[in-house]
Order: sequence, then structure tokens, then C-alpha cells
Amino acid sequence: MSDVLQKIQSLKKEIELFEFANDQSAEEFRIKYLGTKGIVKELMSEMKNIPVEQKKEFGQILNEFKQFTESKYESLKQSSGSEKISSHDQIDYTLPGDEMPLGSRHPISLMQNSILTIFQRLGFAVAEGPEIEDDWHNFTALNLPEHHPARDMQDTFYVQQNPDWLLRTHTSNTQIREMQKNKPPIRVICPGRVYRNETISARSHCFFHQVEGLYIDEKVSFADLKQTLYFFAKEMYGKDVKIRFRPSYFPFTEPSAEMDISCTLCAGAGCTVCKRTGWLEILGCGMVHPNVLQNCGIDSEKYTGFAFGMGVERPALLKYGINDIRLFSENDVRFLKQFTSAI
Repeated sequence: MSDVLQKIQSLKKEIELFEFANDQSAEEFRIKYLGTKGIVKELMSEMKNIPVEQKKEFGQILNEFKQFTESKYESLKQSSGSEKISSHDQIDYTLPGDEMPLGSRHPISLMQNSILTIFQRLGFAVAEGPEIEDDWHNFTALNLPEHHPARDMQDTFYVQQNPDWLLRTHTSNTQIREMQKNKPPIRVICPGRVYRNETISARSHCFFHQVEGLYIDEKVSFADLKQTLYFFAKEMYGKDVKIRFRPSYFPFTEPSAEMDISCTLCAGAGCTVCKRTGWLEILGCGMVHPNVLQNCGIDSEKYTGFAFGMGVERPALLKYGINDIRLFSENDVRFLKQFTSAI
């Protein structure tokens, strides 16, 4: 019994020196001394080895040690709580709060939304289509049959497992799908990301964004197309902007044209951006080719329509004075936070 009593005295000194160190000290103390496999339980198991005449005395000493240990545990818990309170009280609530950083829309999203808003005011509905497309919707239905030389105008990413599938080269695939599932009149604007196998540089990228429009109805004319695009250009670039149409070629429209506006940076005087011409090309357009209407099951004798398409990156570069298209996809917060005020 004397060995056990010496052990208890030694444990008392150890417990008295146990000090609060962190929020877990109280729990560590409880597990070590008062847990189901703790020291107090271990000492109680010694009762069976104590002679009968000394059991009462040993029981009292053991009970006193248990109460001493529990008292220490309670003081540790209070110390832990008071420590938290004292730390909490050290906060100065009169100090200004930390500034919360504001998020912002991407400049491409800002420009795309501006374009869509203008056409929605003209009654165009927004339509979206898949970015991974089959050859028919991306090329053949648009009057580009297999081996057509115009296919070389667009360097295409094909899916290796199935060459009939590809990353769409324009959002015209959405126009085809809309003509397939809806009857005229059809008036849609189709935004989205497109992909072309081009060298990445400050002026071009292997993916970019387009917005294309389509209007199909009876007696739609080229004059309707021009007035629609005149309205868009004036709303987007200002009432004083000058506009011109130039004949062009696209397999899916006939006749076809490209639309230029007077350079917004030099006011038409000529600069490096407009290559000293005073004009900037902003979109391509034309009357929907009869073959495209027939491919989608629309009577080309009864219905006509126009289509147009423009990139989003180029007007964004001009509007925000950005000189490198790669900045749009680098996710540099220092670049993106500049557009917080543009929301």
C-alpha cells in the first residue's frame, strides 16, 4: 500500500503543476486522469490488492484524490473559458471593418450582354446550342458539303474518337437547330463560345466568342437587314458613327456583305488599329441562302430571311482599350478587377 500512496502523492504534485496551454488542455487532462482508461480508474483497480483491514483507509485516500483531480479539471475548464472571453474582449469594435473585395463581371460578359440587350429590344429571343457539334449542323446544313473549298476558311478541331464530331467553328449551328425545331417566323440571337485552330497571339486565339442573329419570315428583304444593323451600330457605338456595307462571300448567305463602322478610336482619321483606313469591320451578314432553308425543312419559295454574325472580343478590345486578347482568358485578378465599376 505504501507504494500506491507514494504514487498518489507524486501524481498530486504533477496535477498541481499542470497549467492551461490551449483550448484542448482541459480535455487532454480529463482523458489522462479521469477517462475510462485514465489514472484514477487505474488506481481504483489496485483496491483488490489492498489488505482487508486497510481497504477503508485506502478508499478514503483514493476518493480524496479523485475529488482533487476533478476540482483541477473544473478549474482548467473555467480557465479555458475565461481565456476565450479575455481574448474576445480585446477586440476594438470602434476600428473600421476590413474592406470586402467586390467581384465583377468579365469584360466579355459585359460586352455580350450589351449586344444581346440591343437585339432583345428588337424582339430577338436568345437561343443557345452545343459547343461540341456534328459535321452536318456545323457545315453541311450551312451549304458547305464535304470537300467544299470554303471549309478551308476555318481550321477546325475534330474529336479524335469520332471525326464526325468537332468543336463548333461558329454559333451558326444554333441557327440550324432553331430552324429545325421551330416554324417561321423565327427571330433569334445566338451567343456562345467557338473554336478554331489558330495561332494564339495578341490579336487572335484558338477560342473566342460570337453573337449571331437570324430572322426568317415572309417577305424579309435586305433592306430589313440593313435597318436592323443600322439600329444596332447606332445604339452600340453612338449616333455619330458612320456605317458602310461591302460585298463579300459566305456560303450560307446570298447576297453577302461585311459591315464597317468609322473607327471609334481616331474618329475616322486613320490610326494603327484601323490600318490607316478610318474604318473597322465589325460583322458579316447576308440573306439566308435558299439551300440552307431547304436543308432545315423551310419552304424557300415562301420564306426568306437574313443572318449576321460578329465577334465579341474585338468590340470589347475597342471599348475598354485593351491591346492583348489573351488577357481575357488568363484570369488575372489585377486585370479583371478593373471592370468592377462597369457592372
